[in-house]
Amino acid sequence: MEWYSKVLKNYANFYGRARRKELWIYNLFNAIIFIVLFILQALITNPAVAIIIGLLTGIYALGVLVPSLAVTARRLHDIGMSGWLLLIYLVPFLGGLAIFVLACLDSQAGDNEHGPNPKYGDSSKSDTVSI
Repeated sequence: MEWYSKVLKNYANFYGRARRKELWIYNLFNAIIFIVLFILQALITNPAVAIIIGLLTGIYALGVLVPSLAVTARRLHDIGMSGWLLLIYLVPFLGGLAIFVLACLDSQAGDNEHGPNPKYGDSSKSDTVSI
């Protein structure tokens, strides 16, 4: 839950880097919330209540759009790519598949132009002793 709230607190930050874990835990919680909302909408027999739940689903989808794009851009930064690659989403089917494959890649080792590697935290707090 902390990874989900971390993304929401950092909702419009397109700078920096995000670990795979941050992206996938956030996407997992989003998927669970959407599934629950869709199941509720399907089970409700009262059309007025089903419409309200449908509206809540739409509002939630709009509410998490910017955080989803931001965490994906930060994930692309983590593998050393530009966040502008998000525009590949505009290519039907293949765009989403390409972003999925890129999001599965391991972090770029060490620092890059987008900041330090978040997998290892702050390099000044390293466990290794330098001589």
